Amino acid sequence: MFWKHPSENRKLKQVKKTVYLSLGSNLGDRAQNLLTAIEKLGGIGQVVATSSFYETEPVDVTAQPWFLNCAVKFDTEKMPRQLIAAILNLEQEMGRQRKQQKAPRIIDIDILLFGSSIIQIPTLTVPHPKMHERRFVLEPLAEIAGEARHPVFKRTVRELRDALPPGQTVRKLPKS
Repeated sequence: MFWKHPSENRKLKQVKKTVYLSLGSNLGDRAQNLLTAIEKLGGIGQVVATSSFYETEPVDVTAQPWFLNCAVKFDTEKMPRQLIAAILNLEQEMGRQRKQQKAPRIIDIDILLFGSSIIQIPTLTVPHPKMHERRFVLEPLAEIAGEARHPVFKRTVRELRDALPPGQTVRKLPKS
């Protein structure tokens, strides 16, 4: 008879992390693109909450169609590298082509917050480096996570949104 250390009999328990995502689309049936992406995210983790859809004017490259945006609260057991790889794969499955930065796109999914982590790896920076400047991100995010704290600025999403200067048209669409 062989003795086994008790830890050898235990399986490692995966820890769920709460992640906030920003989704956007400005090509094709924008609402359906967002709904499809939200459904497909269910294969990567668990969608806990989804904001309303917001119609938003393009930022940076303005000569393109307006976007529909939303925010998603998402629970996952994936680590950051695994999650960004899965998201990029999902975007590609939906037809996203990355030929030019800021170009019109069927779907764009950004990781805004990953728990309270600060992440800087070649393929991912969290918190999203421009989220605090973007009304099209903060408006939907404030709807589902107004009290979530930015781990660098130590301010809530609602405080960041309220500190934005005027501009950036963001219109909340009625739920259908």
